[in-house]
Amino acid sequence: MLDQQIKDQAGELRLVRSRLAVSLLLVMAAMAVLGGRLWWLQVAGYQHYSTLSQENRVKVVPVAPTRGLIYDRNGVLLAENVPTYRLVVTPEQVVDMERLLKRLGRVVTLRPVDLERFHRLRRQRPGFQEIPLKFDLTEEEVAKLAVDRHRFPGVEVKAQLTRHYPLGATAVHAVGYVGRINERELEKLPAAQYSATSHIGKSGVERFYEDRLHGEVGVERVETNAMGRRLRTLERSAPAPGEDLYLSLDVRLQKVAEAALGAESGAVVAVDPGSGEVLAFASTPTFDPNLFVNGISLDEYRRLQTEHDKPLFNRALRGQYPPGSTVKPFMGLAGLETGTKNAEETVYDPGYYSLPGVDHRWRCWKRWGHGEVDLHQAIAQSCDTYFYDLAFNMGIDTMHDFLQPFGFGRRTGIDLPGEEPGLVPSKAWKKRTKGEPWYHGETIIAGIGQGYMLSTPLQLAYATAILANRGDAVPPHLLRAIHEPGKTGVRAAAADSEPSIGVSDEAYWDTVIDAMEDVVHGRRGTARALGEDAAYRFAGKTGTAQVFGIGQEEEYDAEELEKRLRDHALFIAFAPAEQPEIAVAVVVENGGSGGATAGPIARTVMDAWLLGLRDSARGYRSDG
Repeated sequence: MLDQQIKDQAGELRLVRSRLAVSLLLVMAAMAVLGGRLWWLQVAGYQHYSTLSQENRVKVVPVAPTRGLIYDRNGVLLAENVPTYRLVVTPEQVVDMERLLKRLGRVVTLRPVDLERFHRLRRQRPGFQEIPLKFDLTEEEVAKLAVDRHRFPGVEVKAQLTRHYPLGATAVHAVGYVGRINERELEKLPAAQYSATSHIGKSGVERFYEDRLHGEVGVERVETNAMGRRLRTLERSAPAPGEDLYLSLDVRLQKVAEAALGAESGAVVAVDPGSGEVLAFASTPTFDPNLFVNGISLDEYRRLQTEHDKPLFNRALRGQYPPGSTVKPFMGLAGLETGTKNAEETVYDPGYYSLPGVDHRWRCWKRWGHGEVDLHQAIAQSCDTYFYDLAFNMGIDTMHDFLQPFGFGRRTGIDLPGEEPGLVPSKAWKKRTKGEPWYHGETIIAGIGQGYMLSTPLQLAYATAILANRGDAVPPHLLRAIHEPGKTGVRAAAADSEPSIGVSDEAYWDTVIDAMEDVVHGRRGTARALGEDAAYRFAGKTGTAQVFGIGQEEEYDAEELEKRLRDHALFIAFAPAEQPEIAVAVVVENGGSGGATAGPIARTVMDAWLLGLRDSARGYRSDG
């Protein structure tokens, strides 16, 4: 019995030893696996995991650049960056958000649009990130928040630079405005360049020169904790500010033009014929661009959109009007150059024009007619019948080919977005767009700038400048000079040029321009009252554009018509006639007579420039 017990102990000892051996082997195998894994992590995979660890600890944060400034030709500030304050909230530090917002609403004015934007951003961002609640706090609101800071955990007031237009509505259709970047724009913009930017140019120069004004984004390398919160800045690369732009506009002349338009809906464009520089670019009514910078209220935006006079509409650039009789000097030049008529050839005007075998009569504005008139008299007295006959004999396609080089029916290429091309019709155009043949009657009315013909005020100013230059074409532009960050002085902007318009006899220019001088200085000119007391000689042409047609036997009576049904008033001019320094085009919607309504506006603008403003305009120092 005792031997049996001893034998069992020996077997158990062997079993224990074998188990210990197996356990030891398992432990050694596990240690080998662990050691191999440690070797892989610390030696073979060191570079990979070190990079991941570093990226988890250090974040690259973009820094927004300062937007470039915009000045007029004399250094008057048109668009600046001003320090403002915004209210931000960190959601994770707020226990009861709704209660906090109600309490904040008693201290600062919170609009529904502010709360809507805040809640939308709150749903999209993590709780530890600051969410803007209100932009552009008043000094009173900042003071109130400073006093009650302890009552609002998670709420801070942050300083920032905000775009501001110190002259408000002045030149708004040229300068434009910035607004907050929307989702559609964000998809098209370069992500890296706009990663820290909240605003972008929406219209005008602000939009056209966005790439120059925006600047180059900077970066910061910041250390963060595991939750992504910022601990400290390790390295900073400063952003490069945008370029400052000097426009060709003279704010003083711009104000004169806008004041001359007054309460009328219309446009004035004034250019320097020699350089193509736009001196004034007015479209009325106007609006305050500052409303759009940090988000316009829905009610205010709807008001601007639905107002009858459409203040958001850029009439100088996008308004397309029949040019009316302002096209007659160009038609007269076309008649001479194509040999359709010579300067001495006359047409008898009984007050209407008719074709053989056709009952319809195309009436002249002067019901009893002008009698026998040559080209000079036809332009000076604006005889419709003469130009009916000229157009019929010339043909629409010849008119189309001659007028286009003057800028009619095509974009001028001005440095503004959204320019409309206007229209000079042709047989091919009508067949292509309407699927119909061209008729003689359509040619006849095109001869006085009616029918399908359309022009913008900018195109009229450009065409007038070409006429003043006797064929030299310098496209209109707004950018005059550029100041690059870190440099002294400014660099003049390069101007485009187009081929000159040549005629077979230089005397043709004199024939047309002399007739335009008689429009305002001649005894029977349609705008002779404008030139009576002028301190300089100038050349001009009146125009009216019908808003609706009238019957053969009906008479046009502006006094009996609603304002919106009256003719548009137009006037083009350049001065001085012998050495032009300014060319002007004026369109007054439903203004009636071009000579009585649009003409005085053009005269006011030319007087302001030639009799004072031009000589006092300051230059700029160039880098060379």
